[in-house]
Amino acid sequence: MKFVDISMDLHNHKSSAVQKLALTQIGLIFSLFSVINFSNITFAKSTANMSINPVVISSSVKQTATVIFLHGLGDSGNGWAEAMTQIRQPYVKVICPSASPMPVSLNQGFRMPSWFDLFTLDESGPEDENGIKEAAKLVHSLIDREIETSNVPSSRIAIGGFSQGGALALYSAFTYNKPLAGVMALSCWIPLHKTFPAAAISNKDMPIIQCHGDCDPIVPLKWGQLTASILKSFAKNTELKTYRGLMHSSSDMELRDLKKFLETVLPPV
Repeated sequence: MKFVDISMDLHNHKSSAVQKLALTQIGLIFSLFSVINFSNITFAKSTANMSINPVVISSSVKQTATVIFLHGLGDSGNGWAEAMTQIRQPYVKVICPSASPMPVSLNQGFRMPSWFDLFTLDESGPEDENGIKEAAKLVHSLIDREIETSNVPSSRIAIGGFSQGGALALYSAFTYNKPLAGVMALSCWIPLHKTFPAAAISNKDMPIIQCHGDCDPIVPLKWGQLTASILKSFAKNTELKTYRGLMHSSSDMELRDLKKFLETVLPPV
C-alpha cells in the first residue's frame, strides 16, 4: 500500500489575509492513503451534514453584484474572505461559506471541513457522486437565497473556489438552471468529468478562469489541463492561466488576474 503526504488545501501568498490563514493552518500535514478499500464506503452524506456558516462582507456602496467563494479541504470561509474583499469592487458583496466537518476517506476517516468525500488522488478513480451532487444543491440554494434576499439577478453573481471548492464551483455552475456571471476555478479539477458534457444543463457560455500553479504537488497541473480540455469541448469562454513555481496555493499575480476577471464579468451598472 502506498502512502502519500498531503497537506490541507491552503491559500498562501504574501498578503496579510494569507498570513493570518497561515498562522492557523500551516503545519497540519496528514498521511493519506492513495489506495482505499471501498467495500465499506457509504454515501450517507447529504445537505444535513453540511453547514453554510458564511462569512459575509457587505458592499461598501449600493450592492449590484455578489461573489460566492468556496474554500478548499480543511479550510473555512474565513480563509478566503479577506482576499476576496481585496479584489472586489465596492458594489460587490462577498459570501464565503464554510463546510461542516465530515469524515474524509482519503484521510483515513479523519473529520475535517469538506464539501464532499474524497477517496483517492487518482484523477481516474472513483468519486463521491452523491456527495458532490448534494453539495451542488447546497450551492444552488445559497445562490437562490442571495437572489431572493439581495434582489441581485443570477447574471450578476459570480462563484468560485480553491481546490475542492473550485471543483464544486465548476460542477455547481454547470448544473444550475439560471445564468451566472462567471466562475473562478483555482487549483482544481472538474468532478464527475465523465458525465460531461451531458451533465451541463446551462452556463455553457459563461466566462471561466482557471488558475493553476505548475508546481502543484497536490492537484497536479495535468488535472487542470485535463479539465481545460474537457471544458473546451462544450464551454465557449474558458481560459487556463498557469503560474510558474506556484504550488498548491495562491499568489499576488493570481489575485491580480482574478481582480481583472471580476471587473470584466461584474462591471458597474
